[in-house]
Amino acid sequence: MAAELVEAKNMVMSFRVSDLQMLLGFVGRSKSGLKHELVTRALQLVQFDCSPEVFKKIKELYETRYAKKSTEPLQQQPSHRSSDTLAIHPSYDHGSSLPKTSLTAPNIDYPVLYDKYLNGLSRVPSKISKPEVRLVKLPFFDVVDELLKPTELVPQNNEKLQDSPCIFALTPRQVELIRNSRDLQPGIKSVQVVLRICYTDTSCPQEDQYPPNIAVKVNHSFCSVPGYYPSNKPGVEPKRPCRPINLTNLMYLSSATNRITVTWGNYGKSYSVGLYLVRQLTSAELLQRLKTIGVKHPELCKTLVKEKLRLDPDSEIATTGVRVSLICPLVKMRLAVPCRAETCAHLQCFDAVFYLQMNEKKPTWMCPVCDKPAPYDQLIIDGLLSKILTECQEADEIEFLVDGSWCPIKIEKERSCSPQCPILVLGSSDVNGQLPPTPSSAENGKGGAEVVDLTLDSSSEEEEEEDEEEEDGPPQKRRCSYEKGLLSAC
Repeated sequence: MAAELVEAKNMVMSFRVSDLQMLLGFVGRSKSGLKHELVTRALQLVQFDCSPEVFKKIKELYETRYAKKSTEPLQQQPSHRSSDTLAIHPSYDHGSSLPKTSLTAPNIDYPVLYDKYLNGLSRVPSKISKPEVRLVKLPFFDVVDELLKPTELVPQNNEKLQDSPCIFALTPRQVELIRNSRDLQPGIKSVQVVLRICYTDTSCPQEDQYPPNIAVKVNHSFCSVPGYYPSNKPGVEPKRPCRPINLTNLMYLSSATNRITVTWGNYGKSYSVGLYLVRQLTSAELLQRLKTIGVKHPELCKTLVKEKLRLDPDSEIATTGVRVSLICPLVKMRLAVPCRAETCAHLQCFDAVFYLQMNEKKPTWMCPVCDKPAPYDQLIIDGLLSKILTECQEADEIEFLVDGSWCPIKIEKERSCSPQCPILVLGSSDVNGQLPPTPSSAENGKGGAEVVDLTLDSSSEEEEEEDEEEEDGPPQKRRCSYEKGLLSAC
């Protein structure tokens, strides 16, 4: 029965509008609507209500259509093609370069069949092949299968809000991959079906970009789409993280067909959508992968240091060394896995552990040292600095020299903030810059040198006499002397 069900679905997918209307009219279903709506009704009929009479009618319509083509010469086919493989009808194939699929084959790639009807329009054959839209590779997602190549969202009318449906099914192998995958979080599998949306631009790989008013409906339920980041700056619009949308929890993990409807705002820009079966990775897995394939040999790093410090004949300033901190600029902690991008011009590294964790939460992939792009595939682990970190445990900063060697830079202990300060000692025999004795020594009866603070006005004779009196004995009450004929204002 399962083989007949698969065969019936494939025959329905090759029907034209007239065939679909005849089939739906045979079972009393509505015959109105666009082709993708007729296909949806017919597939639902096959999936949930395929009686022997319905299967016989589908086979009859299929044989009737291809009986007319039997007298016509078939398209040129390779001579090695087996005679028991039925050719896909040209109306279904649409000039696609995808391999022909046998209707009797046990492992039929459903996505290859069903991805033709996105937006309710089959792909129009073109004599000149257009360049395809490409999406950037995401480090935290390994693509297992491409269920639907990036396909443009085509507006069906002049309305601002458009609905674009897509019908596809998973193969038994893909279903098993999802079911047997581990749980990243409760209810979230590591193998997922994700929807990615980007601008329709073939000039370069595109980053994920959501259209306005986006909503995604899977079968009969709406899927959650990442919201906006709140903005603390006045006058700055909140940003929305455009990431792959996980559809797995709302899909039928069986041979049943899944219907995805993308609602989007038609405001002039063109967007494309793609469906992928991916395996989501964690920051720990990416770190292990980086340690396996991304370590740069210490000798190569040493050569890079020499090139940085090589004398430039056009420069008037000679660089004899460059300092590198052993503290991560991200978390202000000692480096554990020194890392930087190959495209960066600096020798300073950051910690790969925290960098990957940060981009796992909010992917920006920007170097924290020079604020330039540092994507995952450009990251390297500095083997020389890793060796230095194990050998230099006391210092937090080193200096690379011209010959590629290095030396630790120890932090000088700050002088204690005491009342003592460098002062000029008059009348003392020691002129080597030693500090004079503290005032406490003079109070203890020890003879101290005469000290003069040059920051004060030393021309006053009265202040000198008062200093001498204070050194001779305990201070006496001061007596104000006034000239004769003058009275005190107090």
